[in-house]
Amino acid sequence: MWPTGSSTAPFLLTGFPGLEKAHCWISIPFFIVYASVILGNSILLFLIRDDRSLHEPIYYFLAMLAATDLGVTLTTMPTVMGVLWLNHREISHESCFSQAYFIHTLSVMESGVLLALAYDCFVAICNPLRYTSILTDSPVVKIGIVVFMRAFLSLIPLILRLHGFFNCHSHILSHTFCLHQDVIKLACADITFNLIYPVVLASLTGFLNSVIILFSYILILKTVMNIASGEERAKALNTCISHVCCVLVFYITVIGLTLIHHFGKHLPHVVLIIMSFVYFIFPPLMNPIIYSVKTKQIRNGILRIFSLNRPIS
Repeated sequence: MWPTGSSTAPFLLTGFPGLEKAHCWISIPFFIVYASVILGNSILLFLIRDDRSLHEPIYYFLAMLAATDLGVTLTTMPTVMGVLWLNHREISHESCFSQAYFIHTLSVMESGVLLALAYDCFVAICNPLRYTSILTDSPVVKIGIVVFMRAFLSLIPLILRLHGFFNCHSHILSHTFCLHQDVIKLACADITFNLIYPVVLASLTGFLNSVIILFSYILILKTVMNIASGEERAKALNTCISHVCCVLVFYITVIGLTLIHHFGKHLPHVVLIIMSFVYFIFPPLMNPIIYSVKTKQIRNGILRIFSLNRPIS
C-alpha cells in the first residue's frame, strides 16, 4: 500500500465501484463498441485516402473528424480494457497526465472540426458558385492547422500545472482513465487556476463554436428559404443533414454530462462514470455511421471494400 501523502505513488483507477465482479461481463459491450469505433473511423479514413472522388474539402474535414475520434478511442481504450480485463489499476503520474492531456485536447479538437464542417456547409449553400475558389487546398490546410494548434496548445498550461501539485488526500481516481477534474480533486494546493481555466477554455472553444455553428445555420436556412424550387431546397438542406446530426450528437452529450455533474450529485457514482463514457464513446461511434448512411459516395465506397460493386442510387 502506497502512503497517502506520497506524491510519487501511482494513481489507482477504480473502474466501476461495486461492480468489480462484473468487470469481465462489462468488458464485452465496451470491447464491441471500441472495435466498432476503430473499424468505422478507419474505413472512413481509408476511403477518403483511396478514393479520388472524395478528395474534396468536406471529406478532408471529415477525415480530421475520424482521426480525432480514433485518437479519443485509442487514448482511453488501453486503461479501460486493462482495468476490466486484467484488473490493472495502477497508472503512473506521467501516463495519467499524458492521457488527460490527449483526452481533453481531442475533445476541443472535435469541436473545432465540427465548426470547420459548418463553414464548409455555409460556403456550399450560401456561396455555391464560389465554393471551389474559396475552399481551395491552401485554406483547407490552414483551417486544419488552426484547429489542431488551438486544441493542442490550449491544454498545455492546464496539464503543466498538474506536475506541481502534491497529492496528499488520496491516489484513487474515480474512473477507468484519467481526467483533469478527477486529478485536481486529490491535490493539496491552490487549484484556483485549474478551476477557472477550464471554464474560460470551454467558453472560448465549445460554447463559442456552438454559437457560430448556430449562426451559420440561421444564414443557411435564410438562403435555403429564398430558393424557389422545393426540390432544390430539399437538396440544399440534405447537403448539411449529416453535419447537423453529428453536431447534435456531440453537444447533446456535452450538455447531458454537464447537467449530471452539476445537478446529479445524489446519483450513484457509477451513473457519472457511464455518462462520461457516453460523452467520449458515443460521438466517435455515431459519426461514421451518420456519414455512411447519408453520403452516397461513402456508401458506395464501403460496398466496394466488401466486394459489393453494386452502386447505390
